[in-house]
Amino acid sequence: MEILIITGSPYSGKGTQCEILQKFLVFEHISTGDRCRLEKEHGTSIGKIMSEYEEKGDLVPDSIMKDLFSQILEENKESKGIILDGYPRTRPQVDDLIALVTSKKLEIGKVLNIEVPKEELLKRAKKRAETSDRKDDIDPNIHMKRIQVFEDATRPAIEYMKSKVKVHTYDGLGTIEEITQRIKESL
Repeated sequence: MEILIITGSPYSGKGTQCEILQKFLVFEHISTGDRCRLEKEHGTSIGKIMSEYEEKGDLVPDSIMKDLFSQILEENKESKGIILDGYPRTRPQVDDLIALVTSKKLEIGKVLNIEVPKEELLKRAKKRAETSDRKDDIDPNIHMKRIQVFEDATRPAIEYMKSKVKVHTYDGLGTIEEITQRIKESL
């Protein structure tokens, strides 16, 4: 199984690109945000812990994400590949991911990082709030907090990841098709 990671700030278009690449590569798309919401909706023990963090725009603790990712790998062990959307988000999660993947004799194929300026992220957040029924999309203060959490925790994790695996960075401005084409050219 090949593992592809797509990272970038909230509202950068990661989920959209994952959906497109899922069809192109015939991989499973694993959105950790969606998975967290599913765990929460089903009232699982992990979901209850996650809901406390997610609704405030905070990151779920690394230990919980490690357990969830281990479960995801087990569920998808027969897949051709998986596209990870939203994991890892912290430096300890990078180490946890690499250790877990190595222990299962797998490897990370590529890391794709989508870069979008903050002003554009806020425009996209506002637009998504108009069409989404997610609680974390409604409040503009949470938009800012999610972006700040990314800057404080995830951006350093991406920089750290560069010392472990190859990270390809893409300009996330333009049409969906233009961004997809940039990514496909490197695959």
